Amino acid sequence: MKMRNQFSLFDCLSPVDYRYRDEEVAEYLSEEAFVRYKLEVEYMLVGQLLREGICSPEVAEEIWKTHGQITAEEVYAEEEKIRHDIRALVNCIRKRVSDEAKPFVHMGATSYDIVETANAARYKGVIFKVLLPALLNLEKILIEIALREAETVQIGRTHGQHAVPITFGFALAGYVSRLGKSIVSLKKLAQELCGKFSGACGAYNASSLLAKNPEEFELEIVSKLDLAAAEISTQIAPPETLTRIFSEVVIIYGILANLSDDMRHLQRTEIGEVGEEFKAGQVGSSTMPQKRNPINFENVKSLWKVVMPRMMTVFMDQISEHQRDLTNSASARTYGELIDYLVDSVNRLARTMKKLKVDGANLEKNFFATGDMFLAEPLYILLAKAGYPDAHEKIHKLTLLAQEKKMPLAEAFRKDEELWPYIPKLPSEWQELIEETSSEIKRIRMRKIYTGLAAKKARKTAKRWKRELKID
Repeated sequence: MKMRNQFSLFDCLSPVDYRYRDEEVAEYLSEEAFVRYKLEVEYMLVGQLLREGICSPEVAEEIWKTHGQITAEEVYAEEEKIRHDIRALVNCIRKRVSDEAKPFVHMGATSYDIVETANAARYKGVIFKVLLPALLNLEKILIEIALREAETVQIGRTHGQHAVPITFGFALAGYVSRLGKSIVSLKKLAQELCGKFSGACGAYNASSLLAKNPEEFELEIVSKLDLAAAEISTQIAPPETLTRIFSEVVIIYGILANLSDDMRHLQRTEIGEVGEEFKAGQVGSSTMPQKRNPINFENVKSLWKVVMPRMMTVFMDQISEHQRDLTNSASARTYGELIDYLVDSVNRLARTMKKLKVDGANLEKNFFATGDMFLAEPLYILLAKAGYPDAHEKIHKLTLLAQEKKMPLAEAFRKDEELWPYIPKLPSEWQELIEETSSEIKRIRMRKIYTGLAAKKARKTAKRWKRELKID
């Protein structure tokens, strides 16, 4: 591998570095951080050797004093010579200590005792310290919008067509619930990450020569990094926990992409119900000065398309022949990018949603874009409840008549003499709506009369997740 002393950010090949890099994520998942975590495992091993009486306090202290001295660049330079990453790390420690201390560096360990434990510790760290706080921040913003807009009436849409009325807060509450469940799931899964110190095939061969109780020896090492020990392992820890974690990462990304799609479509020129903040000086097009593009929502959807198919790699890495092969050694190095992309998108969405503008005028305009045709469902149900034998077909015919004659559906209903005996059987507020001739009063009544439990469910859901996730 070629080492370079001078390396510009823009010499990087991956956009995760020069465009989407999150510095908090890098503290856990960069190569420098990975080296640091692997060194921590080596130091925890020395501590256990000391507790077992295998090495002296002086030897342990000498090895620990190398803390903070070894860099990824140095390890990689050593690896270029010997072609083994963990042995290179060990050599970087050994060259700093006396001959008396050298035998105790990496004593009894196989490479993946170090790698697997370091990986579990750093992924647990980045999830709890960076990803979960970012997700909770976004969830808080969505909860605030759901509560604020709980009563904001909006036309519902199914199959891209106008359906029945809901509220904008209700629409957002759906995402509050979906994201909340994933936050709980991710937290639980991350708690299950395990380290291992069971040797080359997982049977504790080497540590049996060092300790009376090799399992306790293992647990003492990994617990210092806030990890449990794997119930049973080969040279590697069982891969399913990390596989499930990244499955949840992709599920979360799907939720964000779905939210972004909804917001992007609502921002279309002909809809215009919401809008991203557009800063002074921001340009939407290199040729059309009037453009105000939904770039943040589009960016999230775009990065989801990068992350989602890469879950296939994680699934394929679940398989390792017998006690270990190397078919995941290169591919597993890319996992951290998925978390970095997700953190970038979560933070981007949080910034965007916090300043989202809801356009009440366009909400109302779109609500009545098809007149009062959304009344078809409630009128057919109420007519059937009043005893009319073929209510659905009757209302269907009235919708066609209303469209042909360019009249409101309520008017077509009111003028149909066959339905006159049934009107008194309808609830009073629906009788008043059907009989109302003032278009302004009718518009007010229609916006309030048929939103079901939308506002109530918006508040109930938002408050539930605010309480469940202990969001201030």
